[in-house]
Amino acid sequence: MEATRLENVPPPPGIINSIRAGFDTIASHITAILMPLALNLFFWLGPRLRVDDFFYKIFDDTMKADLISRLQSQGISALEIQNQLQEIDAYISSINLFWMLRTLPIGISSLPLSRELSPTPLGEPLVWQANGWVIFLAFFALNFIGWVGGAIYFRTVSKIAAPNEQGAVSWFKAILQTVLISIFCTMLFLTLSPVFFGVLVVLAAQNVIVASLTLLLLSFVSMWLIVPIFFLPHGVFVKNQNAFQALGGSIFFTRYTLPNSSLFVLTVFMLAYGLNLLWSVPSETSWLTLLAIFGHSFVTTALLAASFIYYRDMSAWVQAILEKRKPPVAQA
Repeated sequence: MEATRLENVPPPPGIINSIRAGFDTIASHITAILMPLALNLFFWLGPRLRVDDFFYKIFDDTMKADLISRLQSQGISALEIQNQLQEIDAYISSINLFWMLRTLPIGISSLPLSRELSPTPLGEPLVWQANGWVIFLAFFALNFIGWVGGAIYFRTVSKIAAPNEQGAVSWFKAILQTVLISIFCTMLFLTLSPVFFGVLVVLAAQNVIVASLTLLLLSFVSMWLIVPIFFLPHGVFVKNQNAFQALGGSIFFTRYTLPNSSLFVLTVFMLAYGLNLLWSVPSETSWLTLLAIFGHSFVTTALLAASFIYYRDMSAWVQAILEKRKPPVAQA
């Protein structure tokens, strides 16, 4: 009897169909890409908030000489030391604190722009140097602005892609739940990442093969963590839930849809990462970067819309399955 009832349930939503629906939705509502477009343009042509002056005040010649002597005592050649110091200098000189506007897991998508030291098509970018207090305040202020922007961006895309029958989540609730989810994910990352990397370092010191097998095993196990975090914001923006309800709903969603949902998340990541390599081909000194920014803004917004559509349709499918599995009510 149960098998007969389940035969009437439609198949789960297709991954390709959801992604295609996301692209069609954004193509019909092209203004949804304005926020990532604006953020990318700001990273590309806007000012840079650098930290190299502050860093070199701390890392003075005395500390540098001490570091060189320690490296030499470990048998590292002078050429290798020089190359390492040059790489450190190049990295420190390219840091832009405005990157903190790009927040995860809820945030406005962006390309890794303003990393090159070369000028933009408009000339040399304006550079601001941050001291200790500015760095401290920027950490909190820029992250909060990123959270607010991410809440507005996610709310806009979800309202277009998967409108809620009860109406869109309010602006205040969207921002509040975004802040709570972001703090929770940050604490989770800070708790688990030292354990994860610590285990790998210890195992690698003992046996590289064991460490490699452990890394492979942890990669499979991590899907139980990545998928719920990926769909954690969707409960807020699609079902108008709070952060705690969205967390429970995301775990429940993952429990019943993990094979399909893990493949969907992997597909989205691969598409975004692969196309980011394409968008990064033009030099930041060329106006072709403008085309790359437009392409990136459109694709990432379409993939976000596809995730909302997939979450809505897959949630409805799970609910249909659970309804069909309920025993029939006996007639009086």
